[in-house]
Amino acid sequence: MAPAVILSVCVILIPSITTIVSSFTDWNGISSDMNFVGVSNYAELIGDSVFGKALTNNIKWMIMYLTVPVLLALAASMCLLKQKKGRSVFQVIFLLPYVIAPIANALIWLNMIYSPVTGLFGFFKNVLGWSWISSPLTSTDSALVGVAVVDIWHYWGYLAVVFLAALRQTPGDYIEAATVDGCNGWQLFRYVYFPSMLPTFKLMMVLIVIQSFLQFDYVYLLTSGGPAHATEMLGTLTYNYAFTLFQFGKAAAIAVMMSVLGLIASVIYARMNRNESQ
Repeated sequence: MAPAVILSVCVILIPSITTIVSSFTDWNGISSDMNFVGVSNYAELIGDSVFGKALTNNIKWMIMYLTVPVLLALAASMCLLKQKKGRSVFQVIFLLPYVIAPIANALIWLNMIYSPVTGLFGFFKNVLGWSWISSPLTSTDSALVGVAVVDIWHYWGYLAVVFLAALRQTPGDYIEAATVDGCNGWQLFRYVYFPSMLPTFKLMMVLIVIQSFLQFDYVYLLTSGGPAHATEMLGTLTYNYAFTLFQFGKAAAIAVMMSVLGLIASVIYARMNRNESQ
């Protein structure tokens, strides 16, 4: 117990307190000079159009992530549930994009899909003559969707495997009784399988919400928040403030706001579980 407490204090509590304290200062992250500025960092961020754009992009990202990969994962997990033969092989295939390093996945999409020279989009444009097609990462209107497609491709297979594991925990007696009663496939999923996997489903939804506001890796690797802040996220904005502008106070303020958003999602999940247990 003691090692776990010490580890939590060193890795979680102390950095959290340091971040919160830094958010009320003008610290540049290098010098020892640190002046208390009150809530001015928060006030400036709230009035900053780039911060508003980043927050909006995070919300859009969350909406996309709560729909597209979830629906794909539910459909794939139900298909795998019926596919007894070769199920393990499909699970490994689905997990491959998730276990590959993000930098490798990003390079695959940048060079083999989105590249106007060596990628699939370049083939459509240069060989097939589809002059209207271009990489979605180059347009402010489609860049966010272009990045989201890569991250969804990397994530939905993992979600499908998690859902499959939850679906396989459905009691066989329930399935047999529903089948005898004449339930079709949709009714079987709605009234038997889905209620059984609901705790796992809700947990994954909360994790998706939290991850949506912590998004950084694929956005930074593919666009670095561009073009013209079209894919700017709270995570990339924090990085830019900290390591490009050396305004660690503002970076810490954004990090605190990101943590608060994640905490709200966690509290909602805890309340949902408490209401079910009562």
